[in-house]
Amino acid sequence: MPRKDVAFLGPPGTYSELVARKQFGVRNNFVPLPSIHDVCSFVARDAARVGIVPIENSSGGAIYEMVDILLANRPRVFIQEEISLNVRLALLGRKDERIKTLYSHFVPLDHCDAWLKKHLPRVDKESVPSTAMAAQRAWQQPHAAALGNRDLAKVWNLDVLQYPIATDEPNITVFLALGGRQRSRPHATKLTLAVQLLNEPGSLCTFLECFRDQDVNLSRLLSRPMRGCPQQYIFLVDIQGNPTDIRVKRAMTAARKASAKLRIVGAYPSGKLYNS
Repeated sequence: MPRKDVAFLGPPGTYSELVARKQFGVRNNFVPLPSIHDVCSFVARDAARVGIVPIENSSGGAIYEMVDILLANRPRVFIQEEISLNVRLALLGRKDERIKTLYSHFVPLDHCDAWLKKHLPRVDKESVPSTAMAAQRAWQQPHAAALGNRDLAKVWNLDVLQYPIATDEPNITVFLALGGRQRSRPHATKLTLAVQLLNEPGSLCTFLECFRDQDVNLSRLLSRPMRGCPQQYIFLVDIQGNPTDIRVKRAMTAARKASAKLRIVGAYPSGKLYNS
């Protein structure tokens, strides 16, 4: 098989790269890019390309840069699969060196707050754009450490001081595999819709009843302001089911009539879970 270009939210060593390599194997061309928008633009330019980006974290919530791209349809990408990662964090640094500063993305810092207060109560915590950058900072500076993927220790010649860091709740990040075209997925278990509702009282209730009446479950409903339209909103909606299911078909027919605009962002399999 020809090598595939697989873009991911970089730099190298991020959890996006970990998911990309687990999902697509090691015999492809992996391309780190600095932002979610850059990944989507890269994918949109060539239908043979794919991209891996996060959309939701169980601690930090939705990642609205990705949500807004899907709603605006710019760059034009489609969801091909939803993949979850059980994020198990490591404390990276140098053995026998006192930690004065700890770097990480804000989500791991928040998720590990109780552990940090107990084990590193006097350490200064600094938020950076990614766990990969945190490891780089820890490598560059004395008395510095990072929270992140334990594989980053090999990249930056650091020691794994603690793994996994015990937390009270699981830390699950949801990623999307994106493509530049809509694919027919006979084994799809989820649909994502971008929906603009009618600007009238009860329009959201009417829309939701389309799915309730057919016993179709909604698993995500996010609202975002419409650019240039004050006090109007567009919705990203996830529904569970296959588009060929008769109940889903009936619900979608009713939902289109209840909406000003409705666009399918993807019909795709979901439920795959990797461990970090």
